[in-house]
Amino acid sequence: MNQETRLQGSDTLIVVDRSSRRRWIIIAAAVVALAAIAYFIFTGGEEKGPAAGPGGGRGGAATAVSVTIPGRTDVARVISASGPLAARRDQPVGVAGEGGLVRAVHVDAGSWVRQGQVLASVDRSVQSQTAAQLAAQVQAARADAALAQNEYDRSAALVNRGFVSKADLDRKKAARDAAEARVRVAQAQLGATRAQIGRLDIRAPTSGLVLARNVEVGQIVSPGSGALFRLASGGDMEMRAQLSQQDLAFVRSGMAASITPVGSDRSYTGRVWQVAPVIDPQSRLGEVRISVPFDPAIRPGGFAEARITSGSTTAPLLPQSAVLSDSKGNYVYIINGKNEVERRNVKVGNIDDNGVTIASGISGNEQVVVSAGPFLNPGQKVTPRRISATAALQR
Repeated sequence: MNQETRLQGSDTLIVVDRSSRRRWIIIAAAVVALAAIAYFIFTGGEEKGPAAGPGGGRGGAATAVSVTIPGRTDVARVISASGPLAARRDQPVGVAGEGGLVRAVHVDAGSWVRQGQVLASVDRSVQSQTAAQLAAQVQAARADAALAQNEYDRSAALVNRGFVSKADLDRKKAARDAAEARVRVAQAQLGATRAQIGRLDIRAPTSGLVLARNVEVGQIVSPGSGALFRLASGGDMEMRAQLSQQDLAFVRSGMAASITPVGSDRSYTGRVWQVAPVIDPQSRLGEVRISVPFDPAIRPGGFAEARITSGSTTAPLLPQSAVLSDSKGNYVYIINGKNEVERRNVKVGNIDDNGVTIASGISGNEQVVVSAGPFLNPGQKVTPRRISATAALQR
């Protein structure tokens, strides 16, 4: 048995369990070992003496980090923006005439129509009867005018023979002219009624794509009913990008742009066709309208991201691992002349497969930490290991 019996001078018998004591020793040793391993992991193997400050490194080996001096590279200036998609010319189509009961609707949303095509028809039974009545009045007026003309002609033939006076001839002429005028009045009334009947057909003002249909058969419509259809003239679409005042200064009409609808992995090539002449006083943003060719995936009312190519610029180019972000914005870590870590806030420009363009914040002559930034602290002593800018971007 792993027990030891001792007899002390006071005749007290003490029994010691050696196996229990050995287990406690083993457990304590394991705890100490785990604590040492954890300390080594979190400190990166760097031992800090009692005099080490918050930056670390004093009294022990400094952490080695990879740095690069990016310099300045000619890169394309790409401005990113977001905004809604819309029809370039969104045309509301309503009732042009007096309205009435809708008898038929000939198109639906998503239909392509040509200019002048009938979209919907309104009941015209009353107007048709009125037109028939006016047509009869035109015929009666023409008959009266023909009779008046014959009487005038006969009187004109007899006036030289003394059977009809000049005064009678003048009255016959006036009667003829009045009859011809009544013909023209009746014709005008008939024409107006027929025009009203024509306006009971709701027609497409231009060729294009029907975006919305807000009318059904049996509905009573009038000029106050609002738009019954919405039409995208020519089917042309656009994106209305919202840009800051600073970015707006670099955008001109005719610049190429890449449009990516939200939720889609496909991009469409567009072109800036209008730059807003004013800035919104509330949002401090300006609108840039980018024409986009028709595609079923371009749906007005949706949202999209735009990348506008606006020439080129010279700026530092860093790998994405070098640029960090927190609640205060984007930043990088640089190594100063004392081999200490410094935080430098930066403004990010274009981001692509080549790297991250730094619009402002660094000049390009600093030693920028390529990676391991999340494990560093401002003021920390490090040992910089420089790599070329090309190698840093390829990592």
